[in-house]
Amino acid sequence: MAERSTAAVDVADNSGDEPLTAKADETTADGTAEVQDSTGPKSQDKDDERHRSETTLPAPDLHSGHKLAKRYRLEECVTRLDGFSSWRAVDEKLRRAVGVHLLPADHPRARSVLAAARSAALLGDPRFVQVLDAVEEDDLVYVVHEWLPDATELTSLLASGPMEAHDAYQLVSQVSQAMAAAHREGLAHLRLTPGAVLRSSTGQYRIRGLAVNAALRGITSDGPQRADTEAIGALLYAALTRRWPYETDAYGLSGLPKGVGLIAPDQVRAGVHRGLSELSMRALANDGATASRQEKPCTTPDELAKAVAAMPRIRPPEPVFTAPPEYQRTTYQQGNYRRPAAGPGVAATAPVIAVPPPPLQSRTGKALKWAVSALLIAALGLGSWQLADALLHHDKGSDDQQTTQTTDDGGKPKAPAPVKITEAREYAPDGFPQAPGEVDKTYDGKSSTFWRSKTYMDGPELAPYKKGVGIVYDLGSEKNVSNASIGLLYSGNHTTVSLYAEDGMSPSAPVESLKPFATQSTNGVSVQLKAGTPTKTRYVLVWITAAPYASGDSYTQSGYKQAITDVTFSAAE
Repeated sequence: MAERSTAAVDVADNSGDEPLTAKADETTADGTAEVQDSTGPKSQDKDDERHRSETTLPAPDLHSGHKLAKRYRLEECVTRLDGFSSWRAVDEKLRRAVGVHLLPADHPRARSVLAAARSAALLGDPRFVQVLDAVEEDDLVYVVHEWLPDATELTSLLASGPMEAHDAYQLVSQVSQAMAAAHREGLAHLRLTPGAVLRSSTGQYRIRGLAVNAALRGITSDGPQRADTEAIGALLYAALTRRWPYETDAYGLSGLPKGVGLIAPDQVRAGVHRGLSELSMRALANDGATASRQEKPCTTPDELAKAVAAMPRIRPPEPVFTAPPEYQRTTYQQGNYRRPAAGPGVAATAPVIAVPPPPLQSRTGKALKWAVSALLIAALGLGSWQLADALLHHDKGSDDQQTTQTTDDGGKPKAPAPVKITEAREYAPDGFPQAPGEVDKTYDGKSSTFWRSKTYMDGPELAPYKKGVGIVYDLGSEKNVSNASIGLLYSGNHTTVSLYAEDGMSPSAPVESLKPFATQSTNGVSVQLKAGTPTKTRYVLVWITAAPYASGDSYTQSGYKQAITDVTFSAAE
């Protein structure tokens, strides 16, 4: 596959490296080009300018098909710049697409990239594209992250025009809350561009490149909170106007006219929501430009998130229903069906072929018809009686056989016996566990102790962030598992729990390739699962795919989450 030129880069994928819109300003002696960033005047600090003056380093000489750690197979190079490259790859172990950033181990930014990636991986917030691995190996440093092929980046969303007020409100609300959470953990983005924001099919926004994209490009800032807040304001400005709030064009957006300065979105385009226009100016301007509007500037993502929350909620537009076409009745005249006459100036339609009326039946024909009908009714009655008799005999035989198999010497049915749990382990196939140290609290016999999942912002289904959360239980030996009782901590909405028969404490096959032998949903704090047929297995996976919305406490914030307090299994002997 041919390498992409570094002289003019405009990469746009759905979950790999952040799309890099750049232009070649000056050609260096080796034929490569220096790339000018277009994030606006205030984002170009001294470190950023120094980064642009560095000599472009050669990127690692890799190709499609190259494999890292005997696991990650490179498929397509999506960015090659300043000594690093970014790829779409395949994790052959988990059989899923991933993104990979690559740079030489002796690259001047290698250490900072590794540190940034490992810090971002510890955040574990589903509102960010997750870092899956950060490794130095064989003179290479590489960072592996999620790949979201079904998500659409903000650059593509804005290509069709400005957003509706409700969509722009959701954008600034979700992004500001996510960045406020990141800054509370000491993490900044510093490259929060339209290419760094993705929207899933459910309307949830996710941010990629937290800390890593800035480290790859050597960007630092003395005021990271202010820089990220201004970047969110620029995203909101672009969403409202489809214009970049600086004089330079960037990310497929036209800049503002030269010499007019920063003007409010509602002065750029008619019909812009006034409250959102004010909000973007409060995030963008921190020099008294908003004083005339009597609004306090927002200097941190947390202040911006609180300002969004204080606004009246903007509801989505009402759906537009198209009226059905007016019913046109046909007429019958002289044995012919015809359409209504065409109005003045309307071309007449093709005539419809006349259908002659059916001939009158004779008395003999009528008698024959009634005789055939009587025979058919008699045949159907006889067949139904024989079928019912066969089913009754079959059910009786099945009941007799089941009674024989499930009764003891006294003739009474055997009740399923409780099964002792010998061990448990959390199952996290994506590498991001919930609370692995608390799984033993789910079978200690105490309803006051529990294992709890993390909090998710979109729900009640945990997708697209997680396939599910759950725990694998070891029953000591193979049992005919027939029942399970699961105690839960949170009620409301609905919780969906399924039971799977697994091959070990660390299942080899993904859950989606297996069929559960019991599934049940509940709105309460317990769920009883009963297998249609007892399933013989030693290892049982309790898998939660939907959780209720619960308010926050001193340990977790409000959102969709669930906790398991007590688990018991019963088996038929």
